Amino acid sequence: MKVHMQILIALGLGIKRNWHIFFGIIAGIIVGIYLHSHANIVISNILTFVGQVFIRLIQMVVIPLVVSAIIIGITSIGDNKQLGKFGTKMVLYYGIITTIAVIIGGVLALIIKPGLGAAHYITEHTAVSVQAAVATAMEQQQGNVLNLFLGFIPNNPLHSFAAGDMVPIIVFVLIFAIALAKVGDVNRPIVSFFESVFAATMKITDWIMFFAAPGVFALTASAVSSFGIDIFMSISKYLGVLLVGFAIQMFVVYPLFLRFFSKVSAAMLFSAIAEAMMVAFGTASSSATLPLTIACCEKRGISHRISSFVLPLGATLNFDGTALLQTVAVIFLAQAYGIVLNPFLLIQIGLLAIIASSTCAGIPGAGLITIALILNGMGLSPEQLVAGFAFLFTIERITDMFRTLLNVTSDAVVTAAIADNENEINYDLLNNPAAYEEIA
Repeated sequence: MKVHMQILIALGLGIKRNWHIFFGIIAGIIVGIYLHSHANIVISNILTFVGQVFIRLIQMVVIPLVVSAIIIGITSIGDNKQLGKFGTKMVLYYGIITTIAVIIGGVLALIIKPGLGAAHYITEHTAVSVQAAVATAMEQQQGNVLNLFLGFIPNNPLHSFAAGDMVPIIVFVLIFAIALAKVGDVNRPIVSFFESVFAATMKITDWIMFFAAPGVFALTASAVSSFGIDIFMSISKYLGVLLVGFAIQMFVVYPLFLRFFSKVSAAMLFSAIAEAMMVAFGTASSSATLPLTIACCEKRGISHRISSFVLPLGATLNFDGTALLQTVAVIFLAQAYGIVLNPFLLIQIGLLAIIASSTCAGIPGAGLITIALILNGMGLSPEQLVAGFAFLFTIERITDMFRTLLNVTSDAVVTAAIADNENEINYDLLNNPAAYEEIA
């Protein structure tokens, strides 16, 4: 099938599955334009309330989602020979790809400055308040870098959970999860508990995504009613930065990575996983795409031994597309609110984006859900940035589809590289599309 036809099919799948989100955006634009010329305080207050409810619902699931995802991901590796043989290599490869994605996103956002176009939409009082909060947090952290790292280790994990301090929470959960992986089958009751927590949190997130249409409608309508249709000029610049970053990662980084770390042809690999890439784009969910990704890899040359180990963990821990999106989004918000981005803060944003993306569930909307972790590290909460979040959510579903496409593709790239390193690829099959089995 021609590439342009595959793209059209993927776009069709995306619109079909997410029609309510697209409808919410369009309806929000129409209502916002009307309210911009016919001010109605009551309706504006209702829209603001609905938008804040949506953001609060998102904040609500961050901690249980992050905690359960980390525990399930690490304990699924276990304390076995596979972890020693190529588990470390898997983590290294995922780390390299994600770090490159963060650097690409950060450099593009700093050069193009998409947030400056949105700066005049932010009230001066709100901007000053946000700048003060970040300055205070950075002053405390830079005053003693050793204390900053010491603060990552919670002396009372329960207090960190109650306060919502995400970095200390993640440090504790990582240590706890590694310990669970080492103790063997005795961990099953606790792991089963967190599997249930993860499943329940995913279900809650599904419910929140049902509220995404009115939430996005309210945020879009509120933003357009306050600032007019010109608001989309700043959003288009932000979207442009993301698409350029995604394209560089897809068509430059992945092929170079495969060339340096394996003998796999990027063109052949992309052809082999074309169905999975289309479904990833259409569903905006790497978890939903996982069975198809495994089937594409196994039926087209990559061994079950590698695919069954690396791909599920990748769908849990590897989200370089999400890391790129979060980096650009946070820098966009910082520029819009006039926050000074010094080297220390940029490094912190990058590190937190890597952590946040690795704790992100493979479901629609999760990329902006876990952005709260990065903001928390900067001394902010999403509630302080409601106007800025309105920009991000108006095109969230579109960016979600692209970042999921990137996430799923990078999982396959790392899987192929490890399979090549372990001599677990049938190149006669991989390099012969005519012999590919159909994916049911």
